[in-house]
Amino acid sequence: MSQTFTREEVSQHNTEDSLWCIIDHRVYDLTDFLDAHPGGSVVLTQIAGKDATTDFYNLHRHEIITKYRPTLCIGTIANETPEVLEPTPTSLSPVPYAEPLWLRPGFSSPYYNESHRKLQVAVREFTNLYVKAEAQAKEKDGTYISQELIDKMAETNVLAMKLGPGKHLHGLTLLGGVKGEEFDYLHDLIVAQEMVRANARGFQDGNMAGMMISLTAVQQWLHNEPLRKQVTEEVLSGKKKMVLAVTEAFAGSDVAGLRTTAVKTPDGKHYIVNGTKKWITNGTFADYFVTACRTEKGFSVLLIPRGEGIETTQIKTSYSTAAGTAFVEYNNVKVPVENLLGEEHKGFIVVMSNFNHERFMMVCAVARAARMVVEECLKWCNQRIVFGKKLIEQPVIRQKLARMISIVESNQSWLESIAYQMCNMTYAEQSKHLGGPIGLLKSHVTRTSGEVASEATNIFGGRGITQSGMGSVIEMFHRTYKFDAILGGTEEILADLGVRQAVKNFPKAML
Repeated sequence: MSQTFTREEVSQHNTEDSLWCIIDHRVYDLTDFLDAHPGGSVVLTQIAGKDATTDFYNLHRHEIITKYRPTLCIGTIANETPEVLEPTPTSLSPVPYAEPLWLRPGFSSPYYNESHRKLQVAVREFTNLYVKAEAQAKEKDGTYISQELIDKMAETNVLAMKLGPGKHLHGLTLLGGVKGEEFDYLHDLIVAQEMVRANARGFQDGNMAGMMISLTAVQQWLHNEPLRKQVTEEVLSGKKKMVLAVTEAFAGSDVAGLRTTAVKTPDGKHYIVNGTKKWITNGTFADYFVTACRTEKGFSVLLIPRGEGIETTQIKTSYSTAAGTAFVEYNNVKVPVENLLGEEHKGFIVVMSNFNHERFMMVCAVARAARMVVEECLKWCNQRIVFGKKLIEQPVIRQKLARMISIVESNQSWLESIAYQMCNMTYAEQSKHLGGPIGLLKSHVTRTSGEVASEATNIFGGRGITQSGMGSVIEMFHRTYKFDAILGGTEEILADLGVRQAVKNFPKAML
């Protein structure tokens, strides 16, 4: 890289035996890369000895040239300086609207303080250094999260942060030096939104999503203190994995339709559980199943360890099998009565109250993923040349971008407002007041995400339906945003929940 060349010198290397080119003021020797180029050798011979900057960025993401630079770059053009920005693990994107308002230079927010900013920097760095590469690899080959990454997240208390605020964080020092006692739902939002930037939707759920929506219920509702402490330590240390098992083939958003049964033994010391659960995230590799069961006078929730009588089978869905989605069978599974969460026959409140945080986390993730799509579209529209002009110069494209930007900005604003309310409410108050608003928000965010996905795919064309290359972020989002529209309660069910909660206490004086 210390060697410099003139443009005239580069122009002399224009044959297959000696093929150089210029990209962003750097000189690349592609002679030995001709046969290895994924796009074939002809494309390279067309730019031999030339400045290929415009051609390259008309086809590729900047990370591609960064990947090959160590082996192919031989120097720079004399008296010229590269112009394309090189991101660091903590860099904020300079692309307009690529970051939430509170992270943009010159803007402020009433919600965030210095501890939020420290955590954001630290989680972005952690994601870029430890999560992203594995996420991409696992997303591609469909294998499960490595124990090494789980251990790293346990060591740095990332696993603990995934549960949201609570006593489990007290006394801990979190990423960025944030104290566990300081951690609120805006910190929670930051963790979710930063980690989704790994752009691997299947792996995103495979990364302990089952724990996030099940250990919270154990923390709040398991009265057996020794067992609660044991399970919490095992799971937050990464030694054991845990999932929430509610959905069945006959009961999705209709939780009251559960058919899995839990019958007490004559001595009253155990439940015998029989039934099935379907689409259980992380179920293939789980050690504990927080399971909703029908009991004599209603339904109850049990903590069931993997053991005799439990079988799990992988389910393949439209995202990666890295999520570990499973069909679970319970065949005469014996469970101690001490494993009951909440009260017997009153499991509905356990399940319903737990849904608020799950839905909140899903909104955080899909709202950030949609913003990533907007960022990619803005980059592409400023790179892609069509009919002799950049895409951004076309009015119809600017209209699409305007609509997409409006969606992601409004969704983030509503989300932050909800997060602020959560910070100022107890768990019980959240359950009472925020079930409807969070349901409406989730329904709205996923509905509008469909519009973002559609517009982005049209902007990218064929690349928008290709899993690699320039359109990979768009393809991923278009293929997977529907998971958030269905998991944790479908759009229709949640929209109805929001309205029903709103009119539940409708003032008669207004009639």
